[in-house]
Amino acid sequence: QMEDPIQLKEEGNKYFQASDYEKALQSYTQAIKLNKDKALQAVLYRNRAACFLKKEEYAKAASDASRAIDINASDIKALYRRSQALEKLGKLDQAFKDAQKCATLEPRNKNFQETLRRLGANIQEKVNARGTVLDSQTRDSRVQKMFEILLDENSDKEKREKAANNLIVLGREEAGAERIFQNNGVNLLLQLIETKNPELILAAVRTLSGMCTGHKARATAILHYLGIDSICMWMSVDNEEISLAVCNLLQTITDCLLGQGKEEHHGKEEALVLDTKKDLRMITTRLLDMLVSKKVSGQGRDRALNLLNKNIPRKDLKDHDNSRSIFVIDNGLKKILKVVGQIPEMPDCLPLTENTQLTASVLLNKLYDDLRCDPERDNYRLICEEYIKSKIDPQDMDKTLHAVQIVSGVLQGPFDLGNKLLGMKGVMEMMVALCGSEREIDQLVAVEALIHASTKLSRATFIITNGVTLLKEIYKKTKNEKIKIRALVGLCKLGSAGGTDYGLRQFAEGSTEKLAKQCRKWLCNNSIDARTRKWAVEGLSYLTLDADVKDDFVEDEPALKAMFDLAKASDKTILYSVASALVNCTNSYDTKELVPELVQLAKFSKQHVPEEHPKDKKDFVVKRVKRLLKAGVVSALACMVKADSAILTDQSKELIARVFLALCEDPKDRGTIVAQGGGKALIPLAVEGTDVGKIKASHALAKIAAISNPDIAFPGERVYEVVRPLVSLLNTERDGLQNYEALLGLTNFSGRSDKLRLKIVKEKALPDIENYMFENHDQLRQAATECMCNLVVNKEVQERFVADGNDRLKLVVLLCGEDDEKVQVAAAGALAMLTAAQKKLCSKMTQVTTQWLEILQRLCLHDNMEVQHRGLVIAFNLISSDKELAKKLVESELLEILTYVGKQEDHPKKQHIINVARDCLTKCMDYELIKPLSQA
Repeated sequence: QMEDPIQLKEEGNKYFQASDYEKALQSYTQAIKLNKDKALQAVLYRNRAACFLKKEEYAKAASDASRAIDINASDIKALYRRSQALEKLGKLDQAFKDAQKCATLEPRNKNFQETLRRLGANIQEKVNARGTVLDSQTRDSRVQKMFEILLDENSDKEKREKAANNLIVLGREEAGAERIFQNNGVNLLLQLIETKNPELILAAVRTLSGMCTGHKARATAILHYLGIDSICMWMSVDNEEISLAVCNLLQTITDCLLGQGKEEHHGKEEALVLDTKKDLRMITTRLLDMLVSKKVSGQGRDRALNLLNKNIPRKDLKDHDNSRSIFVIDNGLKKILKVVGQIPEMPDCLPLTENTQLTASVLLNKLYDDLRCDPERDNYRLICEEYIKSKIDPQDMDKTLHAVQIVSGVLQGPFDLGNKLLGMKGVMEMMVALCGSEREIDQLVAVEALIHASTKLSRATFIITNGVTLLKEIYKKTKNEKIKIRALVGLCKLGSAGGTDYGLRQFAEGSTEKLAKQCRKWLCNNSIDARTRKWAVEGLSYLTLDADVKDDFVEDEPALKAMFDLAKASDKTILYSVASALVNCTNSYDTKELVPELVQLAKFSKQHVPEEHPKDKKDFVVKRVKRLLKAGVVSALACMVKADSAILTDQSKELIARVFLALCEDPKDRGTIVAQGGGKALIPLAVEGTDVGKIKASHALAKIAAISNPDIAFPGERVYEVVRPLVSLLNTERDGLQNYEALLGLTNFSGRSDKLRLKIVKEKALPDIENYMFENHDQLRQAATECMCNLVVNKEVQERFVADGNDRLKLVVLLCGEDDEKVQVAAAGALAMLTAAQKKLCSKMTQVTTQWLEILQRLCLHDNMEVQHRGLVIAFNLISSDKELAKKLVESELLEILTYVGKQEDHPKKQHIINVARDCLTKCMDYELIKPLSQA
């Protein structure tokens, strides 16, 4: 018996994928008994809950999911599974609450939104069935009763929860929202918020969000009644769930004012002229004020930045109106700069989270990209320069330090602008001088700024000349781990910018392995703050370019786990560094192939020729991939993909896609990748990001789709989202392997359901598939023909074959005469289905090529029983379709073939073939084209 809980978990996953839920249950139960790790225990309980759901043991499923939630309250899979179990147990209110938490954690997840709608409708239906909502008067009294229960402190807790959920459901319905609004509901909801009870506040805010959705007039009235100051104050509280709910309310109101989202017109609203610009500017101004207020929590500041990121820059650059960005630059750019210029280690720092400053840098970048002309960009730059100059004071080092931090923050946003700011008189010199300061805070800020500045080679050259010695001194002498690690990253980055010939070893004592070991040590040290440990990951993202370093790193399981934990945490600032390190470890970066002739020429002229490191060869790469999979890399990547769009850059998406593609290389690993959420995570990567990233993600999806059961790999509606990425790989600009695996994936999908076949047709894949049926490459031709064989079941595809003016049918008939058996099997299968479904195609087949009869006869005599059976089915379809056509076939050698096959003795393996031949002969006798042997 296995005694390793992780191995037992993997074993359970394999049984689950194979639908052997009993054995999966046993594996998970055994793992639970042996395991001592809390995080793993939560995974095991939620996995066992999934087994109980499949076995329809809903009470046990709810119990196990609750145990997982007790360990990790934000375990989204456990919450969703408990919601499913509670729904089956008839506890709709509790199920609704869990589904609501899931939707809060992942607002973009369509599955959660659909579940909420369904549960809401079921709750409403249940209420209606009891006869409590018969007319508007009854509804009014019910709303009043809910508020009475909620506002009564002595009410039973369960009754309060039920009333709160019912109120939220009512607020989502137009009729219910209007009744609440007309019956002093907004005032009563405000009273609920003022109770300071978190549960009641959440219920009130969520009800208000429902009431505002898609109703501009009501949203405007609620905004004015509550007041933007109050809304922003609630969003500023140090409670993540409340802060997020209020943020969603303000987003809903903003969507209405901008005319976005689901807009519904009610009564005379179309005739109302609402001045939304004034309200939008009021909201924007207040959000900008929040950025610099000390009363606002770090989470509240993040919400304000996220709302500005989402709503200020244009969604489409073809829209010429960038007035919202101009307004923010003129009235709030200095406030955003103040946020990026904060130094957390200083006593006067504003409350921040780990995300705040990077989110502010992202906003700076989005605003800069939204500008339309050079004068607008010059104005932006001048405001920045003026603000930075106001902070530089030789007599006040703290003020000057803020100036350096601002430049550092801008370099993480609009880099070109940051590079111009580095060119301001004395800025670079000031950074280098601060490195030599005795104060640790000066060194800390200056080293970080140098790291961001050294991305540009021209700046790196200046730092290499002027600052490397200082960085080396800081690294050797400082006892402050925070500074030491940053100095090391600075040296690593400069080594990378200086090029391989410059070499890391020029910048630091000892080998790269020694430096990497130190980084791993920092990474695993939980006593060091998370922000500092993230710098260790950035150091490893450079050091893992060395083959020895990457090999040692993947063998260090605690270090990998520590890196994955940082990536999964709410702070996503290290996404790029983690993804870079993983790209290096999996060798999924682009490499130039060395032309042998040029290598020989270089050797002859005594030039240096880079050779592949032994540990960069395939065997070592495969071992590293296996180690990463065992360490849980897929779940870490899946969490990274869920990061806010403001943090997850297109470059990070591309790196993650590269890693996924490398992980999917071995077909044996694809089931594990699917089980840990890889299939779901790849879909958004294939749709958004850089062109290279989308291609890599689509290719990884194709690898999974080619061999996996789509119902398991992409459950529910998700499978339809995978079709477009697969079709994109049929482009002739993609390489042969991408074409081939995309065709395999589409073949698998097209064999599942007619709805999927229709989706493939609607994505205009048919012409591309037909082109590959002409392809000279045997495997591509075979894959395309097999895909078409599945697609012809669809009526729309059949109609395209029936239509005049195309050679589709001719192509299929000619492919039946190919020497490649696999192509013959697929083509004959397609032709058999087409001639069975459409009688017109039976006569058309005889007209498309003079070789049709010869090809049909060869099929009916084929050594391969599968090909022979399909050929005989085609013959039967032709005979059944028309007496004249049957006569033509009887007059040919085909009659001899049918007689020869039909006269054979019954045989279990060949019976299906013999039966079809006999059916053909019987049909001919029915037509009186031939006579039974006794009458001949």
